[in-house]
Amino acid sequence: MLEIGKFTAQTCGGLNRRAFLRLGTSLPLAVGVSAPARATLASTPHNGKAKSVIFVWLWGAPSHIDTFDPKPDAPSEVRGPFSSINTRTPGLQLTELLPRLANCSNLFTVVRSHVTFAGGHPDAGTFGLTGFAEKPAAKPSFGSIVSKHRGQSGPMSPYVMLGRGVPKDIGRSVEGYGGGSLGRGFDPFMMSCSEMGEVEIPSLKLLDGISPHRIQDRWSLLHSTDDARTEFDRASSEWSRLHARAYQLLTKPEARAALDLTRESTATRDAYGQTAFGQSCLMARRLVEAGVPYIHVNWSEYVEAVTPRADFGWDTHVFNFDLLPDRHCPIFDRAFSALLGDLHHRGLMESTLVVAMGEFGRTPKINKRASRDHWPRCYSSLWAGAGIEPGRVIGASDRKGEDPITAPITPVMVGTTIAELAGMDSQLRAEMKVLDGGTIIHELLAS
Repeated sequence: MLEIGKFTAQTCGGLNRRAFLRLGTSLPLAVGVSAPARATLASTPHNGKAKSVIFVWLWGAPSHIDTFDPKPDAPSEVRGPFSSINTRTPGLQLTELLPRLANCSNLFTVVRSHVTFAGGHPDAGTFGLTGFAEKPAAKPSFGSIVSKHRGQSGPMSPYVMLGRGVPKDIGRSVEGYGGGSLGRGFDPFMMSCSEMGEVEIPSLKLLDGISPHRIQDRWSLLHSTDDARTEFDRASSEWSRLHARAYQLLTKPEARAALDLTRESTATRDAYGQTAFGQSCLMARRLVEAGVPYIHVNWSEYVEAVTPRADFGWDTHVFNFDLLPDRHCPIFDRAFSALLGDLHHRGLMESTLVVAMGEFGRTPKINKRASRDHWPRCYSSLWAGAGIEPGRVIGASDRKGEDPITAPITPVMVGTTIAELAGMDSQLRAEMKVLDGGTIIHELLAS
């Protein structure tokens, strides 16, 4: 582990933090440029409608019945306590917990016929992020596929994951969040936003003593010392190049600007909500403007809603009907509607694909704890932007929300549709050997 200097860096909230800039063997992976293949990839021209993809991962699995697929005519033990409300889309109802989204339903389309093939979070998470099972080996995530296709251009990684950490439950992490068979060089660049808009990059933690504008001076000084030269001689030339890229992330003005939420007005930041998820959605919009091809926004690091280590995921085995109206739905409703409206008003919607979903649904029948459990047989998603015809409902579930009554939509179909809209046709997918057997969700696409 090589530790370089102590210096001051301003966070996006204007606060100084103390830490070390630690550059170890994991650093190249963290900034998303670790593999030699990544270094040599040219930026691939894309013919897809989506210059960027924002994938909002509602980790823990929201209840489809209590959000996007209410069942007002079902028995009370299925219907639950929440009323249904009309939206701007004729025939589409959401629950009363999502009034802002109901008011902007003309910007997105709901899919109500998803199915998956695992009932546990990590396994279903890998299905949801790759289209395939974890065993015998994890396939590449949708973000890694798009990032390899588009390649590295500029200081920002082509695949950014916003959140406190890799999605996990208390037991283990999701295996399929990164490069998988493509290699760890296509793992995401990890970063997080606090509720105050402070941005943290795990592999670039800056400390007191020098500002980001003077990092290049420290870099030059480092190379001027015999000890540093010795250290760098011991490392491979590839490692040294990647070390330089890590510094470049903060020394390039356009990279620093993209990561600085204080450049947004107070009104804009308030519109997204003073929550980690809200500020992450705002950062996602900024990364779209910076040209990042794939931005993955995690709702939480852990799925659990209520445990000692929980960060309020959507896994509401208990307190479902308390957490959803008091916390989860108001936060999501505010942030996601703000994101859609912001992209629309800035003219970015036509070139940005936005998808929001979890790994499965929750039991239609309310459990003995007055909540809902895992349900892989049916769940919902929201789609908006590049190539998506908005203001519609795709697919349908039965009267109790137990199963689709239309053709089921599988995780690999989700990934195939994302890849297609990002410019990867069937030939390119075959050449890369990804998303085998996947088909496009044609009903989503604008004619």
